[in-house]
Amino acid sequence: MPTAFTPAGFWGAPTSTVDWCEANYALSQYICEFFNTVSSLSMLLAGLLGLWLHRRLLETRFLLGFASVALVGLGSVAFHATLRFELQMADELPMLYTTIVMVYILLENRPQRRFGAWFPLALASHALLVTALAALTRGDLQFYLFHASFGSMEAFSLYAVYRLQRGHTHGPLRRLYRTGMGAYLVAIGLWFLDLKFCSVLSERLPALGAFNPQLHAAWHVLVSCGFYCLLLVVAYLRLERLGRQPELARRLGVIPALASR
Repeated sequence: MPTAFTPAGFWGAPTSTVDWCEANYALSQYICEFFNTVSSLSMLLAGLLGLWLHRRLLETRFLLGFASVALVGLGSVAFHATLRFELQMADELPMLYTTIVMVYILLENRPQRRFGAWFPLALASHALLVTALAALTRGDLQFYLFHASFGSMEAFSLYAVYRLQRGHTHGPLRRLYRTGMGAYLVAIGLWFLDLKFCSVLSERLPALGAFNPQLHAAWHVLVSCGFYCLLLVVAYLRLERLGRQPELARRLGVIPALASR
């Protein structure tokens, strides 16, 4: 987190429980963290693209997954632009809800329902619990409670995607998985570097005439690409199990998407 003094801009001094490693109001008095704000649009784009391209193909659960990551993008824009605590919740709570949706998708992945009605109710109860933990605590406690809740579900989801696709022989699907998982894991690494070595990135590098590489902004972009690709992998496998004969296609020559014969 930045240690050098930065002036208060339009939104005033930060009230959030975390201030990321980007100088506040450095480029605009109306945007607290400019690079983190702009890069958050990648999450919004990934979610909206997934919704639009697959609105007639995928089940509601997958559309909800894409919609939730778009909501994360909106909340992240609002949070990084202001560093207000209430808008921090608009970023963090949708992240928690997205992982809960992913847990449901990954565990209810058989053609026939695997669990009873208790399962979505249990997930909804968990959502209420983590909402309270995130919203009603402050300081380091809030930071660690949120990341323990989010990180545990995130780690489970990544492992579950690995288990689902393991052994699949379709070359394009395996390449999509490697692309998505690679982008996601690199993003996590950059997130940790930005968090743990902020003084190096924001003070020592500029003192040497270099610039802060804005690793948190890079995390936004890479995690958006990774999530989009991995959700497509899971959706492809789900369509196979439903006997839908999915195909991988490209939109505009570069954007991976699903189709069904």
